[in-house]
Amino acid sequence: MSIISPPILRLSPKQTTHIEQFAQSLKVDERIENLVPGFDVPFFQAGLAGYSDAAMRLVARQHGCPFCVTEALLDIILVNGGKGRVREDPDLLAAECGSGDPKENQAAGLDDHPIAGQVIGATPQEMAAGAVILVGMNYDVIDVNLACPVKKMRKRNRGGHLLAAPEEAIAILKAVRATVPAHLPTTVKMRRSFDDSPEMAANFEEIFNAAYEIGYSWVTVHCRTVEQKYHGPGKWDFLRDLVSRHKDKLIFGSGDIFQAHDIFSMIDNTGVQAVSVARGCIGNPWIFRQARQLMAGREPTTPTLNEQRIALLDHFDFSVKLHGEQAASRMMRKFGIKFSTHHPNGDEVKAQFIKCKTVADWQAVIEEYYQTDC
Repeated sequence: MSIISPPILRLSPKQTTHIEQFAQSLKVDERIENLVPGFDVPFFQAGLAGYSDAAMRLVARQHGCPFCVTEALLDIILVNGGKGRVREDPDLLAAECGSGDPKENQAAGLDDHPIAGQVIGATPQEMAAGAVILVGMNYDVIDVNLACPVKKMRKRNRGGHLLAAPEEAIAILKAVRATVPAHLPTTVKMRRSFDDSPEMAANFEEIFNAAYEIGYSWVTVHCRTVEQKYHGPGKWDFLRDLVSRHKDKLIFGSGDIFQAHDIFSMIDNTGVQAVSVARGCIGNPWIFRQARQLMAGREPTTPTLNEQRIALLDHFDFSVKLHGEQAASRMMRKFGIKFSTHHPNGDEVKAQFIKCKTVADWQAVIEEYYQTDC
């Protein structure tokens, strides 16, 4: 996943006050908690290719994230027993890091539930088989990816490229829903269209409506097209129009969420029932704590240097247990770069993380720049 710098969105003092009052009055839609116990606030961590592994998810949960989605797991890799089975196992790190007692693991912040396993692929048979494997891995929700915009997915017509082929997309949705046990929710991630042509807009409507008719619990809609990828502003007005035409449906929104206030701005402006936080939570698990603080009527707090150090060390520890030291050091370099934006000397710390090539390099940056007396 290519990470593009977010636009700078500034609220006026009047807008900020309105959003803070709105957040304080907001409650999660009871249909969400009925479907997924523990999903107790109207925001969650999205699946992010190359980022949102179990290590990132556990750090997010430690800071108030109620629900997570895995990065997209390729159906063929799942069926063939590939690394996705281990890398994304929602209970692996609890077993590796915890005491073995589920209650104690939960108390220690090692519980990676509730969680959606997201599957991506090209054929109904393979997607259904992949979904069955995710069910067996103890996922709480099965999510179908019809959103991924990367070019390599085009070769086999996967992800967002299926929005240009509604019959194929609907066949996949039917096969997955028919295979997943009735008590488990199935959901869909979509983009608002493949492109801005009337034909593709009609395709979106056909697939979107079919998902609910087939029995999917909600659709998360990213408000950019597949062709846009992550460039240009998302169209929140598209989400507002969609929600206004489907008042009885659970619809989640995605796009341009980079700070806690943005979560509630999207809900206020569009009427979606929950917001997917994607790029805005990379190196920023505190966005979830801040959103909960806003709902509680408190001033959102920025992370102290000690909190940053703890989050970085926890993330690294989880990553080592999940991937091994060598792979973890490569992954934590890019996370360190994102975390550095919170540091008082962010540009200097970022430059040092960029230079990191080994575990020792990474640890040296932590010791030099994140020393605290706490």
